Amino acid sequence: MAAYTLEKLLRRDRTIVITGLVTITLLAWLYTINRSARMTGMEGMSITQMGMPGMQVWQAEDILLNLIMWAVMMIAMMTPSASPMILTYAGLNRRRTTGTTSIFTTPSFLLGYLILWFTFSAGATLLQWKFQSAGLLSPNTIRLTPFAGGILLIMAGIFQFTPLKDICLANCRTPLSFLTTEWRDGSKGALVMGLRHGLYCLGCCWNLMLLLFVAGVMNLLWVAFIAGFVIVEKVTPAGYWVSRVGGLLILGWGVWSLFQVAGM
Repeated sequence: MAAYTLEKLLRRDRTIVITGLVTITLLAWLYTINRSARMTGMEGMSITQMGMPGMQVWQAEDILLNLIMWAVMMIAMMTPSASPMILTYAGLNRRRTTGTTSIFTTPSFLLGYLILWFTFSAGATLLQWKFQSAGLLSPNTIRLTPFAGGILLIMAGIFQFTPLKDICLANCRTPLSFLTTEWRDGSKGALVMGLRHGLYCLGCCWNLMLLLFVAGVMNLLWVAFIAGFVIVEKVTPAGYWVSRVGGLLILGWGVWSLFQVAGM
């Protein structure tokens, strides 16, 4: 009887968590799609008409709007790939809890994870500001110049082969191993675990997220492609080799871009 009750609770928890994750992801994608469509419709307009910061110093409103853009985009792109870890946490937490489990533990885990990506979003916003101030980024398309883009591609491709990438990717690909090693009880413990998982995930994918600067930060097809690549890299059995092949392709793209700039 106890086993049957536990199974019912696990199914209920799984349904609630999946519903919540799908809702959050869909809302984030709707915002991203809307923002991309608005920018596409403004391509023929001047920077002043678009209401976007150009070469001038950004105002507080500019910083806030771009921070929101990056943060919501990261939620849209990264929540799906984190879902296996979050679902595994919810199930393991239910099994380990002798009494009634807190309704705040799984949201706390997700919050900890997203805090790391919000931090990345703040850094990406600052980087966007610096790139534009240096004249390396088109304010219309939010895309790097070919030379700067080529350098970024080569750096991102090289990182795919580093030990740090391997360590972070391994922790992202093994939810049960990570959770049993890092387990902490309660909502505060869940928050800490989410932060630690977010740190590994950030260490694994930061270079891929910066590639948004290469083809256009709000290029919807590019956003979807990178999000899909991250899912394949982190979730599928062939993820390790996908990461390696992706690194080679990114490197090749970077070298080709620099040759194009040099006129070779």
